[in-house]
Amino acid sequence: MRQQASHHPDISQTGILFDRVRTQTRKLTAPLLPEDMMLQSMEDASPAKWHLAHTTWFFEEFILKPRVAGYASPDDRFAFLFNSYYVQAGPRHARDKRGLVSRPGVDDVHAYRSFVEDAIRDLMNEDRDDADEIAALVELGCHHEMQHQELLVTDLLHGFSFNPLMPAYRDPGPVAVAREIPLAFTSHDGGVSEIGHAGGGFSYDCEGPRHQVFVAPYRLANRPVTNRDWIAFIDDGGYDAAPLWLMDGWAARQREGWEAPLYWWRQDDAWWTYTLRGPQPVNPDAPVVHVSYYEADAFARWAEARLPTEAEWEVAARDTPIDGNFLESDVFRPLPGGGFWGDVWEWTQSPFTPYPGFRPPEGAIGEYNGKFMINQLVLRGGSCATPRAQMRPTYRTFFYPHQRWQMLGLRLAKDAS
Repeated sequence: MRQQASHHPDISQTGILFDRVRTQTRKLTAPLLPEDMMLQSMEDASPAKWHLAHTTWFFEEFILKPRVAGYASPDDRFAFLFNSYYVQAGPRHARDKRGLVSRPGVDDVHAYRSFVEDAIRDLMNEDRDDADEIAALVELGCHHEMQHQELLVTDLLHGFSFNPLMPAYRDPGPVAVAREIPLAFTSHDGGVSEIGHAGGGFSYDCEGPRHQVFVAPYRLANRPVTNRDWIAFIDDGGYDAAPLWLMDGWAARQREGWEAPLYWWRQDDAWWTYTLRGPQPVNPDAPVVHVSYYEADAFARWAEARLPTEAEWEVAARDTPIDGNFLESDVFRPLPGGGFWGDVWEWTQSPFTPYPGFRPPEGAIGEYNGKFMINQLVLRGGSCATPRAQMRPTYRTFFYPHQRWQMLGLRLAKDAS
């Protein structure tokens, strides 16, 4: 993970960002019991306590240890416990056993966070020749923590979903009511365009280099696919129609017993879903969420459409103001009337591969994106669990085609002809 070389953040502004991000993470965990903080429901998810500690280790490992002479960690064992997948940073605790680490306790993790925060602030307040480099690293660490804020929320939802009491992370609140928005398609001329980050702000290494692509004329839906649309797919036998599905997708559907999006069930002839606001009736006009790439692709075939490429998505969305239902909305579920931004990440048909000329940075920090550029698909647009400050037209997230626990949805596309 790195920034474009042309971007040099101001250290005072970076300090403000640091305080805001660290406060937001504490806010997200404030309603949780210590028992909640230990939940790990599958290997893909991590306990909230681990997210708190890992995002702190990141600042310690990549900034304090190499930049502060004589720096001493509160506990040298934390490097083993809270490294995620940075092979060059040393050995790591098994990913699927993070929920078994009851010690250090939550109070110890909060103390670790405070210790590292004070050390980072002290470092940023020093008059140093490498102040620009420190500012860039702190900014990077903040964006890394924002990604973990999103993971913390969705991992918690998955963990809570196994509790028969169906606990609510937030008070239920009223279900948003809206009129149905008819599905329509906007035409785009296509041609040669440039995509990727051009500098002038933070970006991850995988968003560049900026490069030219040819996009054939296409049409893109005016809204994400909704629950109403998805129920029609279910009612028409979409989950049982093998010809709609990719071979690997059909195998996953049979193996996992998929009959609806994750967290859905039938009750009194109506569809319900589990959310961070507890169990709620499925809102027909909200974007469908928690569907895999395989399901999204099958739905698109059923709808006589397809999924867009990431280039098509970026070209269509880049002049649209970034406004929508993000993490800061404190809603934690998709809302009706969504546009390009927020609510749900939208699957594209594009594999997560390097752009022409991509080179990962040297060292352990270069392991962030490059080594994951295989067997995953790109999604665009952010979700109701994504911090607003993360969003830009070039932002690429990526997941494996079978995964559903994230806030994953879709928007349809068609060829112009």
